[in-house]
Amino acid sequence: MSYANQGMAEGDRGCGPRLRKAREAAGLTQHDVAVRLKVPVHVVEALEREDWSRLGAPIFVRGQLRSYSRLLGLATSATLEAARIGPVEPPVLVSHTHTPRLQRLWEQGSRRLVYILLTAAIAVPVWLATRPHLGGSDGVRVQPLDVLPPAAAPALGQHPAEEAAAPLPETVIASIAPVDPRFAPMPAPALSLRFHGESWFQATGTDGSVLEQALLSAGDTRQYAAGEVARIVLGNAAVVTVQSGGRTADLDPYRRANVARFTVSSDGSLAPAD
Repeated sequence: MSYANQGMAEGDRGCGPRLRKAREAAGLTQHDVAVRLKVPVHVVEALEREDWSRLGAPIFVRGQLRSYSRLLGLATSATLEAARIGPVEPPVLVSHTHTPRLQRLWEQGSRRLVYILLTAAIAVPVWLATRPHLGGSDGVRVQPLDVLPPAAAPALGQHPAEEAAAPLPETVIASIAPVDPRFAPMPAPALSLRFHGESWFQATGTDGSVLEQALLSAGDTRQYAAGEVARIVLGNAAVVTVQSGGRTADLDPYRRANVARFTVSSDGSLAPAD
């Protein structure tokens, strides 16, 4: 008789004895079963004693019974039926609170109204503050005091009819507000250097102090305003492009053994260094 038939013969005794009989007929110990199922030995003991309380929720018990039955060659459906474990049912969700439909509509409308009021409180002052700058000037032009407006009087010898047909002078409002330095045009540098390779670089200020001394790499740039730097030393000068007053300078007169030394005047012009 096979192991499966032996298990079926013990069906009236429950799934625990059926599993134990099949295990003993297969010549396995509880420890052998635990090793093959990769579970503790007490789990195997609980399955054979039908002590479901030690195995946790029913879904875990059914899973262990299926694994044990497959190991012994028993029908899993017959084992589960003999175990008399109820099917796993999902929990029933019960709502303990109920919000009336009118209350939900009122809450949604209140939130939207608050959002609209907050948006209006922020947008309206901004629109009013920027309106004079966005709207038309109505023929009024703002002009600094140091710029003279065009003469409004007609030129000498102008015919009266031409004077009458001439357009009315534009109204100019003088502005004494200073120009914001953030928007003022930046002055062009008197001296600029662009490095296309590694070069040892030293810049000396007009007071004799060293402004910078470093080994620069390709892609580095340096710019100085007029009167900011007095002397420049460039190692490997062949990889450096120097512009003075917007024009590319020839470094050959200042170079010796690929090291260029030159002075910078207050207007940015170059001269050989001593």
